[in-house]
Amino acid sequence: MASLRDQLSGLVYSTEHGDICPGCRAPVDDCECASQAEQARLAELDGVVRIRRETSGRKGKGVTTIEGVPLGDAELKVLAKSLKKRCGTGGAVKHGIIEIQGDHRDTLRDALTRQGYRVKLAGG
Repeated sequence: MASLRDQLSGLVYSTEHGDICPGCRAPVDDCECASQAEQARLAELDGVVRIRRETSGRKGKGVTTIEGVPLGDAELKVLAKSLKKRCGTGGAVKHGIIEIQGDHRDTLRDALTRQGYRVKLAGG
């Protein structure tokens, strides 16, 4: 890892290239950091989709989270849209985890099992 002085003295903008990625020091248009992070996330998955209900940090409101789906970002958003429509609620995709508002674990388990995923209900 670079020293603090090297980290703080790096170029952040160039009139020739525009914004510079702090990770790889390449122009943002040519940066490969996001795709490499996505490939690393997909490589860590074990093939089991985990569905859990969470309330922590949400002021008592429960959401159902789905993690471990072996899809890229674009395909994950399409899957989330279809699952939200099936449950009739809202939600979001954050850092490779699908969040569906409310407790819909059984509905989501059935929908994902029909699509061929191995599903586990995790947590309480």
